[in-house]
Amino acid sequence: MADRSPVLRIITSAARESLKPLGLAQRGRSRLWIDDHEWWLGVVEFTPPRTVGSGLYVGAMWLWHDVDHLAFHVDAVRTGPEPFRTEDQFTPLALELSRQAATNVTALREKFPALPEVARYLTSRPVRRGFLWDSFDAGIAAALTGAPATARDHFERVLREDPLAPWMVQAQEKARELHAIAPDRDAVTAWVTRAVGSCRSKLGLNPVTLAIS
Repeated sequence: MADRSPVLRIITSAARESLKPLGLAQRGRSRLWIDDHEWWLGVVEFTPPRTVGSGLYVGAMWLWHDVDHLAFHVDAVRTGPEPFRTEDQFTPLALELSRQAATNVTALREKFPALPEVARYLTSRPVRRGFLWDSFDAGIAAALTGAPATARDHFERVLREDPLAPWMVQAQEKARELHAIAPDRDAVTAWVTRAVGSCRSKLGLNPVTLAIS
């Protein structure tokens, strides 16, 4: 199998050309790049396929999940994979992937410029049985934008799911807590602020003075 190090070097160089000017930051020396919006992230991953080369995932992560790993909470844009055969062959492919990444990042920024647009997107998605986090995220966004009845409806959907795994039990505990405070926008904002601050710390992101709007 070909050496993977030239692939990472080429991808990093291409990403620096397309993503760094947009303000994205590379995660260490990985294939991950972050577009930091304080309470949410745009996440770019130049994913390694089963053979040497790279694909591309771009999506959004809501930091109120308070986890210690990056995730795609909005369906990711997926491209590729592009195979690596030689450096000369792969370099233009990596440049094209990085340009697509920049385009997708810009589209995410335009889609989610502020909380009201996020809330409209999350609460208008079709309900998918078994996709617990869809309702959880919609409930939080609705509560933050002063729509407690909508928020409670989404949290109740979370609570109706069969808790088949420990993470589902934990999600329902959070949903139950948020359901109780949904009419109190300040309380929900405080809850989200704590969760986001904790998540940023776990991800090694700089602390921020959160202004959710």
